[in-house]
Amino acid sequence: MKEIKIIVIGAGSRGEVYSSIIRDAKNIKVIGVAELRKVYRDKIVNAWGIPPQNVFSDYHELLAHDKLADAVIIALQDRMHVEAAIAFADRKYHILLEKPMAPTAGECRDIVMAAKKNNIILAVCHVLRFTPFTRKVKELVDSGIIGEIVSIEHLEQVAFWHYAHSYVRGNWRNAAESSPMLLAKSCHDIDWIRYIMNCSCEKVSSFGSLYHFRPENKPKGAADRCLDCPVQVEARCQYSARSFYFKYLNDGCRAWPINILTPEPTPETLQDALRDGPYGRCVYSCDNDVVDHQVVNMQFANGKTASFTLMAFTRDAMRQTRIFGTRGEIVKIKGKLEVSDFLTGKVDVIDPNMADDGTIISGHGGGDAGVINAFIDALRHNDPSRISSGPEISLESHLMVFAAEKARAEDRIVRMSELI
Repeated sequence: MKEIKIIVIGAGSRGEVYSSIIRDAKNIKVIGVAELRKVYRDKIVNAWGIPPQNVFSDYHELLAHDKLADAVIIALQDRMHVEAAIAFADRKYHILLEKPMAPTAGECRDIVMAAKKNNIILAVCHVLRFTPFTRKVKELVDSGIIGEIVSIEHLEQVAFWHYAHSYVRGNWRNAAESSPMLLAKSCHDIDWIRYIMNCSCEKVSSFGSLYHFRPENKPKGAADRCLDCPVQVEARCQYSARSFYFKYLNDGCRAWPINILTPEPTPETLQDALRDGPYGRCVYSCDNDVVDHQVVNMQFANGKTASFTLMAFTRDAMRQTRIFGTRGEIVKIKGKLEVSDFLTGKVDVIDPNMADDGTIISGHGGGDAGVINAFIDALRHNDPSRISSGPEISLESHLMVFAAEKARAEDRIVRMSELI
């Protein structure tokens, strides 16, 4: 079997995760990396023994060379996707592209056109499609056990602490710098609904706003940085950066989320990061503008409907789903599926998130490994059909997100025909 060679473009959290999963695959190797930050770049260099000539601080340096590998993993920040994806497609690299594809509908279309023009495999990291949970739901729906789907109700609980970390203090806090919240966090939820519904969306409405994380909600006497905040104020704040991040460190965690603040977490490096970096800011004194709650209503072909809720104010980070069929119902509660049959009254409980050895599947519920394995399979067989999140279908679900944002901004129902 021919060895497949891959280069990682962007060695942050997602780039490192995807490259680490590849280590379990046979006859595939990461042979290069492009990353501005030396510490993150060196992690992948050391893990794979990458030679110096294949180590780049900027992917433009790589583009100046002849083609070095079969494929690239593009895990850059959202607004850097379009230029990189088109450039590597034009050089005939197959591409695994982190979601979202790009921050605008036009840029998403440009990426799809480049992939088609150059006849390359493009897989978008809609990891929810590739989980054991989704495979089981798809199997149940396709079996007809609940009849025809009439409606789907889907809730993403972001968790108050995750929202504060990533979308108030973090890289996705500001739509102009990254992308709108619905696109950055939940484009694969909208994609999941489209995947399970298995028919085209016709029109969309949406409402939502930045309700809480605003300067006027800042507690009296609070400082702009948590390390400077009076103890009596910080003690009453569930968003204290000092309390939150040092709890992870004291519990022995050296991975996400604290490795986003500093690549080598210690009491000293974490203190420095909170003193000088963006993650030490008061959540009411940031430059954030993305929504902290949003609802999206969708009408699909033949009158089928779906609703999606994005919510920052939850204890846990999880998703809950109800699928309403003409003969039965599927309900996801805390990872397990309850499948109801209206005729017999029988309710089956299924746990799709357990591996064969009884351990809980991790990494977006197995979706991280799932999308990597599907991409590798497509490369080995030169068969893009082995990727369910290819360019055309990913574009369609992205356009659903853009329609929702347009509906929210313009306070109206948006027909998909306006974007497609």
